[in-house]
Amino acid sequence: MTQTVSMPLWAFALIVLFAAVTFASHFLFPSVRWFFRKRAERVIARVNKRLQRPIEPFKLARRHDMIQRLIYDPEVTKAIVEYARKENVPENVAFERAKGYAREIVPSFSATAYFSIGIRLARWLSKSLYRIRLGTFDRKRLAEIDPDAAVVFVINHRSNMDYVLVTYLAANAGALSYAVGEWARVWPLSPIIRAMGAYFIRRKSRGALYRKVLARYVQMATRGGVSQAVFPEGGLSLTGRMAAPRVGLLNYIIEDFDPDQREVIFVPVAINYDRVLEDTILIAADNSGTRKFRPPLWHVVRRVGRHVWLRVTRRFNSFGTASVSFGDPLELSKFRDTVTGDLTAGVAQELMGRIASVIPVLGVPIVAHTLVFDGVDSKAALVARITEKLSQLKSGRMPLPRRDPAVIAADALERLVARGVVVLDGDSIRVTETGQDILAYYANSIAHHLNN
Repeated sequence: MTQTVSMPLWAFALIVLFAAVTFASHFLFPSVRWFFRKRAERVIARVNKRLQRPIEPFKLARRHDMIQRLIYDPEVTKAIVEYARKENVPENVAFERAKGYAREIVPSFSATAYFSIGIRLARWLSKSLYRIRLGTFDRKRLAEIDPDAAVVFVINHRSNMDYVLVTYLAANAGALSYAVGEWARVWPLSPIIRAMGAYFIRRKSRGALYRKVLARYVQMATRGGVSQAVFPEGGLSLTGRMAAPRVGLLNYIIEDFDPDQREVIFVPVAINYDRVLEDTILIAADNSGTRKFRPPLWHVVRRVGRHVWLRVTRRFNSFGTASVSFGDPLELSKFRDTVTGDLTAGVAQELMGRIASVIPVLGVPIVAHTLVFDGVDSKAALVARITEKLSQLKSGRMPLPRRDPAVIAADALERLVARGVVVLDGDSIRVTETGQDILAYYANSIAHHLNN
């Protein structure tokens, strides 16, 4: 037993490696997992005390368990069999395809990442870029929402900042689960967004198997009471106006609705900006007739570098105001009794109308609207028309600027001049050639309030 055994160095290294892996898997990893699990439980208990809607158990389920539950769901199983028959492939191949879809969709929510990092980052980023203004907000009515209901925030989509802004403003309401597009699947965004509880969707997928896996996940999350946030337009607005709704996600929720199991309440959310970060990219995409608007890397680096330089030299003075308004909640069980036709279409149209009615009117949009639709060419005429429009809009529900019209015009013109959108010559205002599309983009965001 005490004899010396000689062996090649590679064999000894392999034995040590196997021993280390065995030790880690049987002793170290379980202890580490236990430590982090207990820490996460303490974080969740502390966070739930201050949230209006505590984090749902469904959201806290292990990702592996959620994937297994999803792919073995009877409806998904039926879709797998149908896919295998139509595509003439073995069922195990179809099963692996469905499993891949489930892995792609299901998030890996981390309360620590969401509340310790995500919320703080969202607050810092929002307040460092914009003056944040909360518009229409019926605190009492929103507080009276059934705590057992599944709440779905339905939001107009202006910018990728929408995610950040709503996350910050809804921080005390609960942890939101976003439906995000394929742009977010790139590394390193992908693991961060998964940890924040978002789930990925393929906007252009038409496969029945994929749609069934996605539908069942959304329906399970809704049945589990998860607070969700969806953008019914299906993508960023290229023109500034709200686009027609795409009802896919709404339909998944509505077709599985059972008021005896859980009520579903939709909360309309309207967002507007004095400056949309991607405005020129979106306008260029609209002019080209394609929704492909991935900017070149050098363009992004140049703009970020310029922004950092402005901050370092203390010349950055925010991008103006970003405002968020909340419309009247829609209780699905009650609304269902008022609809005679297709329920999903009725819900979508009603929600879009409620969003449109509370889209905030901000300084740059109202100045842009006056320059585009009224054709004014002087500061005096601009201030006079803004005064008239604000008086006209007072009867509506949308939030309006609180400042004097002269101050609104001066601030907006300063921002537009800095961007080369307009040129001032004494009292006269001249719109530049490149500024025409930019002004139209911002004017469109409030044109429906003024019947344009």
